[in-house]
Amino acid sequence: MNFKLLKSFFIYKLVSKSRKGHGIHSPFVYDLIEKVINKKIKSPEFSVIENLRKKLINSKKKIIVQDFGAGSKVFKSNNRKVKKIAKNTLKSKKFGMLFYRLVKYFNPENIIEIGTSFGITTLYLAKAYEYTKVYTIEGCPETSLIAKENFSSANVKNINLTIGNFNDELPKILNEVKNADFVFFDGNHKKIPTLNYFEMCLKFKNCNSVFIFDDIHLSDEMEEAWEIIKTNKEVSFTIDLFFSGIVFFRTGIEKQDFIINF
Repeated sequence: MNFKLLKSFFIYKLVSKSRKGHGIHSPFVYDLIEKVINKKIKSPEFSVIENLRKKLINSKKKIIVQDFGAGSKVFKSNNRKVKKIAKNTLKSKKFGMLFYRLVKYFNPENIIEIGTSFGITTLYLAKAYEYTKVYTIEGCPETSLIAKENFSSANVKNINLTIGNFNDELPKILNEVKNADFVFFDGNHKKIPTLNYFEMCLKFKNCNSVFIFDDIHLSDEMEEAWEIIKTNKEVSFTIDLFFSGIVFFRTGIEKQDFIINF
């Protein structure tokens, strides 16, 4: 059991603001919370994606995982069962649907995902807006094969999957797309790599960019990384949803860090 995470979650619950967004004066932030973060929508796409998740959870397959990230506190071996990976590491349906709503709201031209895993979150990102191009990077070849199968099963055509080390592949993608419109950082849950990827993407951001960081309270070093990101002079405001942190670069908005009970 991760007692650090439990302690951080308890503190988060104590200090987080109402889900209704009371006390937030910026019209943009208020609308974002009311129309995207707190708003629930239904889509047949969700069932398609969640059916794929169920198949993964029921899978009897084993794969050899090549891990370029922070490693796993759950798994002791790189020879892992697909169903255990699916149960322990995939982003939840709740956050998948949130990312879907965010993409649908902002309609980014491109999305960069650092860490594909089995592609469940990738599908939520890609299904939200068919005209966006999703560039996703996965370090493990066997994991990426399962992601490709899921993309094919969901009949998604706007995903470009790259297999390789994030340090090598992320700069290539950034130089290709030129604008980092929407970035999901989910590939390495350590302080220094997270900040390095942030700095890489920061050079390609625009005032409408949206950056999402996964597991910002997972460890002391991830909380340290999140604090550094929040204080960056180019960041206009952030939203802490505990399991994910969202970063914006909008002009004309007073710099503030919101903690929302999600």
